[in-house]
Amino acid sequence: MGAVRDRMETDLKLRNYRQSTQAQYLSCAKNFAKHYWRSPEELDAEDVRRYMVHLGEVRGLAPATRKVHCAALKFLYEVTLDRPEVVSSLGWPRVRSKLPVVLSPTDVEQLLGHVASIKYRTITAVLYGTGLRISEACRLEIGDIVSDRQLLQVRDGKGGRDRYTMLSERLLLSLREYWREERPPGPHLFPGARPGSTVHPQTVRNALAKAAEQAKIRKRVTPHILRHSFATHLHESGVDIRTIQVLLGHRSIRTTQLYSQVSGRVIARTPSPLDRLRPSATRLRS
Repeated sequence: MGAVRDRMETDLKLRNYRQSTQAQYLSCAKNFAKHYWRSPEELDAEDVRRYMVHLGEVRGLAPATRKVHCAALKFLYEVTLDRPEVVSSLGWPRVRSKLPVVLSPTDVEQLLGHVASIKYRTITAVLYGTGLRISEACRLEIGDIVSDRQLLQVRDGKGGRDRYTMLSERLLLSLREYWREERPPGPHLFPGARPGSTVHPQTVRNALAKAAEQAKIRKRVTPHILRHSFATHLHESGVDIRTIQVLLGHRSIRTTQLYSQVSGRVIARTPSPLDRLRPSATRLRS
């Protein structure tokens, strides 16, 4: 792509897109150009449409993955190339909404008991105890712990937004134990192997997968499943959806309302209209 790629990269930086998003969009645009072996400047709306069909029917990419490609091409033509008409009729792939996997409190206890390293056990406690995204947890700094107010500050969360989340007494004790044993040099709370770096999300995922296997947890365990479990268990304990939305950093409450569908205790406590009928109405007749 050459000059087009450089311009697109600059446009992404000027709009403060995350580095991971920049890399994804640039990779998608590169694959699009490589598919036709022509510059995107020479392609039109029909070329884009055929490419999106190719991604689904030939390459078999999932709707969520095709959605990323769609977003990248929209950015490329609407912003970098200033040709919005090329993608004006390009629709978003419909992503089927799935209920998230949720661990039981017993599963979480078993998981924590099988994480051997205090560093990764503390990160696991942070993920479940605060509902942070894995990227947010890995970027935590020592100064983000506001112990006197029992808060944890989340800087530069999704969408570039800052927020506070809860810091429970038990999590604070875990963090203090970790501090006494590890003494991270700072500013990062969970430093990586290289000086100045943070622990890598994939390393945390690997540690969780190993602990889940040892604990004989049959469900797939990931950092995001701990986030789902945090929200669901809060809802089951009576915390309202609006508060959970703030804690999770969701922009729309519709995203948070998903946890109403997976909260088994809330569903079980909901009275059925059948129970309002007279008992004689449902008895078997001889």
